[in-house]
Amino acid sequence: QVQLVESGGGLVQAGGSLRLSCAASGIIFTINVMGWYRQAPGKQRELVAEITSGGRINYAEFVKGRITISRDNAKNTVYLQMNSLKPEDTAVYYCHAASTQGILHYWGQGTQVTVSS
Repeated sequence: QVQLVESGGGLVQAGGSLRLSCAASGIIFTINVMGWYRQAPGKQRELVAEITSGGRINYAEFVKGRITISRDNAKNTVYLQMNSLKPEDTAVYYCHAASTQGILHYWGQGTQVTVSS
């Protein structure tokens, strides 16, 4: 099993910045991909960004240029630096981890990000 613990959400004004962190523990050697999804009220959960253990990154189109994902493999932690936040970025942000070949998936409990206009 893998446990994911998120931190760093909160309330910020439009144009502001937040940094989310997600620390993994447990059988972490199985993890390949770590990333972030978000779910706004009434909408489906969607990918924000993900990064493999080798450093390959995939961003959703709607965040390119505003959000940076990074990973510290020594600390088993993934970060999401969000800049120029917009009210439409308001959502619960979930940390996600997947094993090699996507056989196993793990989710954090989510952290609320609220951007006021």
